[in-house]
Amino acid sequence: MNRKKKKDINLKRVNRQELLFNNREKRVIDEYCKKHKIRNKSKFMRESIIATILQDYPTLFESESENTLFSIR
Repeated sequence: MNRKKKKDINLKRVNRQELLFNNREKRVIDEYCKKHKIRNKSKFMRESIIATILQDYPTLFESESENTLFSIR
């Protein structure tokens, strides 16, 4: 019996951001992904960006009541 997971509507990705790379940057990204067998570049870039942001915000998830980067405003 398969159970359907309840999806959190707030986690659905509906906001688009675009990045432009020059040929050299694109080649480096492609080679890195090939070397590390990364198939989903979108996920890789999203996680890389968020990981970089989290380095500057060590208290993002400490408390629901605090005003954090991911709190609902």
